[in-house]
Amino acid sequence: MISLSQRTWSVVAVLGVATLGVLQSTVGTAQPPGPPGPPRSARESAAIDLTGQWVAIVTEDWRFRMVTAPAGDVEGFQLTPAGTAIANAWDPAKDEAAGSECKAYGAAAIMRVPGRIRISWQDDSTLKIETDAGRQTRLLRFGPVENAAQPSLQGLSRAEWQLQGGGPGRPPVGGSLKVTTTQLAEGYLRRNGVPYSASTVLTEYFDILSQPDGSQWLVVKAIVEDPTYHRGTPITSSNFRKQADRSGWDPQPCSAR
Repeated sequence: MISLSQRTWSVVAVLGVATLGVLQSTVGTAQPPGPPGPPRSARESAAIDLTGQWVAIVTEDWRFRMVTAPAGDVEGFQLTPAGTAIANAWDPAKDEAAGSECKAYGAAAIMRVPGRIRISWQDDSTLKIETDAGRQTRLLRFGPVENAAQPSLQGLSRAEWQLQGGGPGRPPVGGSLKVTTTQLAEGYLRRNGVPYSASTVLTEYFDILSQPDGSQWLVVKAIVEDPTYHRGTPITSSNFRKQADRSGWDPQPCSAR
C-alpha cells in the first residue's frame, strides 16, 4: 500500500520532471538576439527640432547691436593691449577698401547681428544655418570631421547632441545642441572693430523654450575663448522667436558701417 505522503512525493517528482522538460525545451528553442541595427543618424537622433525660420529679438546690448558704436567703444570687453590697439584703430573705410566688409559676420558674431535665420538639414549629419544679414551660411557637422584647408569666416563647426532624461528602454525627453567652432579667420565681435583672433574657440549651446502662448524661442549661448585679444571670456545669450512662415526674409550684403 502506498501512503498519502508517498503519493504526494510521486506527484511532485512527476511535476518536477515535466517542468524541467519544459525548461529544456524552451532553452533549446530560444533564438539568439539578432544583430544590432544601423546607428541612428544625427537627424534621426535630434534632441530638439531647430529647423524653421527664426527672427532675432534684441533684448540686450541694444545700442551695440542696432547701432554701430564709434571706434574705441569696447564696453563689456576686457581686451589685451593688442586687442585694444585694433579696436582703437578701426576704420570702416579701410575694411571696405580691403574687401573685408564681412569681418563682423563671422561665426563668433553672426548670431548677434539682428535679422532672420533659417535652419535646415543639409543632409543627415549636417545642420545648415542661413542668415539674411550678410548672406552667411554656417554648417554644423556631426560625427568625424576633417580639418579645413585654411581658416575661414565661419570656421569649422563640430556639433553634438546633449540628451536629457531617458534611460534603459526609454528615449530621451529633450536636450540641447553643443557646437564647437575653430579654424576661424580673424573677425570682429562687434561691427566697430572689437576683434577676435584666428586662435579663437567658440562654444555654443542651442536650446528651445516653449511658452504658454504657444510660441517657441531659440536661445543661443555663446562662449568666446581668445587669449590673443581678450583677457576675459565674453559670454552672450541671443534670443530668436520662431516664425509660422517664411515671411520677412530680406537678404542683405555685409556692411562695414
